[in-house]
Amino acid sequence: MTVHAAHGTPVYLTADVRAIESAAAPNPPPLMERAGLAAAEVARDVSGGTGKPVLVFAGPGNNGGDAFVVARHLKQWFFNVTVAFAGDEKKLSADARAALGAWRKAGGTVAQALPDLQQWGLVVDGLFGIGLERDVGGQYAEWIKIINGLAAPVLALDLPSGLQSDTGRVLGCVVRATHTVTFIALKPGLLTLDGPDHCGEIHLRDLGLDTQKLRPAPGRLIGREVLAGALPSRIQNSHKGDYGSVGIIGGDRGMVGAALLAGRAALKLGAGRVYLGLIARDAPLLDAEQPELMLRNADEVLKLANLTCLAVGPGLGQTPDAAFYLGRALESPLPLVLDADGLNLVAADPVLAARLKGRKAGTLLTPHPAEAARLLSNATDDVQRDRVGAAIALAKQFNSLVVLKGAGSVCAAPDGMWHINTSGNAGMASAGMGDVLTGMVAALLSQGAEPRTALLAAVYLHGAAADHAVAREAGPVGLTAGETIEAARSLLSRR
Repeated sequence: MTVHAAHGTPVYLTADVRAIESAAAPNPPPLMERAGLAAAEVARDVSGGTGKPVLVFAGPGNNGGDAFVVARHLKQWFFNVTVAFAGDEKKLSADARAALGAWRKAGGTVAQALPDLQQWGLVVDGLFGIGLERDVGGQYAEWIKIINGLAAPVLALDLPSGLQSDTGRVLGCVVRATHTVTFIALKPGLLTLDGPDHCGEIHLRDLGLDTQKLRPAPGRLIGREVLAGALPSRIQNSHKGDYGSVGIIGGDRGMVGAALLAGRAALKLGAGRVYLGLIARDAPLLDAEQPELMLRNADEVLKLANLTCLAVGPGLGQTPDAAFYLGRALESPLPLVLDADGLNLVAADPVLAARLKGRKAGTLLTPHPAEAARLLSNATDDVQRDRVGAAIALAKQFNSLVVLKGAGSVCAAPDGMWHINTSGNAGMASAGMGDVLTGMVAALLSQGAEPRTALLAAVYLHGAAADHAVAREAGPVGLTAGETIEAARSLLSRR
């Protein structure tokens, strides 16, 4: 997925988009005309001027009206356009009926059955937009199947038909687009869960609206620009003490590697010192690959006076010892990153949960969907059905910053603001990736980054490092967590 939008670009839920549309409606030209023209311009660019015919699918709602406007402009630009429409004209909105009438006035026709298959230069998906809430069925499901089987680029209008706008859930079936032109603002469904697999390149067209003035955005995009403000440039006259000391608690028997990965990530992303407080009784005394790491037992690390932040969870386990050390960390006045079994222990123990919620220092939680479900006393499927809602609920419940990991990771704060990440790829579905992220967040905290900035920058950097590795043919199949650390260091240094 490629999103042509910068860090901080607003992201809106459907209700917010509807409110913006309502506020903007009295101002000419009509939004449908603006959207159709904007999409036609993208369609013209995407088609590459091949001279091959264009097939436009128009649905029964306003998305279909947008499609009629797209078809009209392409025809006026001398494209050979075929429009497929199977809706009831009498049930179209006034704007959509007007768009259909204008299409016919321009000499266009509509076909209820698809023409014989041919070599299309472009397919435009205007079946369903942000209003879809139930599974696609019947003829429209058949058309989506046909669209996905055509050997032509597919441009979706607003979002691929069959994708739920707020959540990215597939409603029965969904168009797999190569490009999506989305109107007014970005929507969460484009960016998270199944959205990244179906949207292709995302082109935002705001239709000339000042969305922030009409409706302040509850959500934002995370983009590369977040790295520039994460940390100040280093001065020559500095030493390791200027860049903080990270304490990492974890590494029970058989899981020491998780703590090592987190430690290596923290060290290579700039922390001045990194101490690993290991749970395992037979833990190694040295990391031969990274001898700069200081390996101690957990009790020793928690007693250190020079720490600037703590991270608890990588390889922690769920033993009584693990719960004891987690409890001590929760009482610390230091910024705290909590991951993996640290989260699972909190989910299972109301006392630890209360300590977490009552913390005054910055607290950052990094759950994957199953861990989030345990914390919310919910099912993983419920979390995935509304990733933005789940992340917000966690942030408020535990008074913490949260990243709900996955395709389109969602970051949320207790004040209700949320962000969606745009970096990363399928190669990150690999053991140890979460441990590396924990170390990255801790590294930025230790160097003085404000907690919210540290979380957003680390989440973006984590995914961007995986993208960087894949671009150099290290995956996506077989990409390892350790391989992303070097890439992340390079990207952060060159920000």
